[in-house]
Amino acid sequence: MRSSPHRLLRRSGSTLVFVSLALASHAAFAQKSPALDRVSVWLGGYYANTDTTIGASDKSGQLKGHVNLEDDLGFKDRKGVPRARLDFLIGDSQGFSLDYFSVNRSRSKSLSRSISYGGNDYSASAGVRGKLDFDFGSAAYRWWFGEGNDVFGLGLGGAYYRVHAGISGEASAMGESVHASSSSNDSAWAPMLQLGWRHAFNDQWRMYFDASGVKKNGGNLNGHIYNAALGLEWFPWQNVGFGAEYGYSRIKLNQRKHNYNADLDMKLDGPSLFVRLRF
Repeated sequence: MRSSPHRLLRRSGSTLVFVSLALASHAAFAQKSPALDRVSVWLGGYYANTDTTIGASDKSGQLKGHVNLEDDLGFKDRKGVPRARLDFLIGDSQGFSLDYFSVNRSRSKSLSRSISYGGNDYSASAGVRGKLDFDFGSAAYRWWFGEGNDVFGLGLGGAYYRVHAGISGEASAMGESVHASSSSNDSAWAPMLQLGWRHAFNDQWRMYFDASGVKKNGGNLNGHIYNAALGLEWFPWQNVGFGAEYGYSRIKLNQRKHNYNADLDMKLDGPSLFVRLRF
């Protein structure tokens, strides 16, 4: 049985109305949240409180010494760390996030007590030099969910990290004093998961929370890195503003070497300040 022209017209009209409403609803949902920027640039520094221990063990896992850089070698507890970020959207609810910071530290000191590291014994009053360079960079693709002033984000990507740590100085070997050194230098890529939240109070004030985790089980340099930060943004001008956040990072890495395994256990926490550019 054929449908009448009036019935076809009513069905076509209903279909058009449904499609129009669906498209309007999708457009409203996909509209960029005021908590996000098309392009967001962060330039600043991380004033971190650090607690760092480097250790060494043989292939069986037996400890071959560990050194706390702050307590044993007199490294400063506070360290200013440059930091840069770049976020940009592709569309209204997806985009990329890039982050980078570097911790470079060195210290020479006459020991107040004997220490051991990497199979070498450094006696009290011996002159030693400790060094630690740590670089971290990440790139992730992020999806933002929600509408209005609150959005929640999920990011998947990769992180690059590099560690150069070592101790050198006068050590004891076979009853004699000799110059000795133990060091590790390696880098790796690892998968990363990010979570985020953004809230816009108004066009000038916004708040955010970010957390990320990096974990790698295989390879010469493995372990995990966790980061979390809570921050506030203020834009006294349309495209230029300031950001302040408090962050925490925990870095535990293990490097497999020919004669021994080297470990790094580092905690960073403290405030960061940024100049913020948005477009």
